[in-house]
Amino acid sequence: MTDRRRGPARAVLVAIDGPAGSGKSTLARALAERLGVERLDTGAMYRAVAWAVLRDGADPADGAAVAAAAGALALEVGERVVADGTDVTEAIRGPEVGAAVSVVAAHPAVRDVLVGRQRAWAAARAGGVVEGRDIGSVVFPDADLKLYLTADPDVRAARRAEEGAVALARRDRLDRTRAASPLEVPAGARVVDTGAHSVEEIVEEVLGWL
Repeated sequence: MTDRRRGPARAVLVAIDGPAGSGKSTLARALAERLGVERLDTGAMYRAVAWAVLRDGADPADGAAVAAAAGALALEVGERVVADGTDVTEAIRGPEVGAAVSVVAAHPAVRDVLVGRQRAWAAARAGGVVEGRDIGSVVFPDADLKLYLTADPDVRAARRAEEGAVALARRDRLDRTRAASPLEVPAGARVVDTGAHSVEEIVEEVLGWL
């Protein structure tokens, strides 16, 4: 049973998917706080791999090189993101990494490495709130609750003004058309329009679904 003020009295796993700018991080952070569980931003993991590839001068399109980089990368993802001992929290949000991350994330071998880490993270915590683009469809298809966030393209572009509408549309296209784990609405997911309600309203509704 759920106490809507404090969340469920048991460990839960919530999977949140959606395109860039749909509000995944904002909702995941607020929901994790209400539930008293940890949050994992899987997009930051892929961005950290892209950062490492660019740091090493490798080609983001070289699947073997990128997979090797992902496997070797010492990575900590929390409120700060640390890769190989370097705090890259701000660096992975830069335009260069933003332009490379969808290419990096399209490699099946890279996704295999990071999906394994994501599952290990949740297993070690007996749950949590995990956000990304294939969480409910591939990583945790049996999550206690699966959410797919959406919002009007103009709303999403305004939230990602540093990237621009053209770059955002490019990322949408790459994420939805890649062969490995494309962005899609997971089976059984509840679709939430984050442009139509406040974060507080959405959190209250989500708690009622647990």
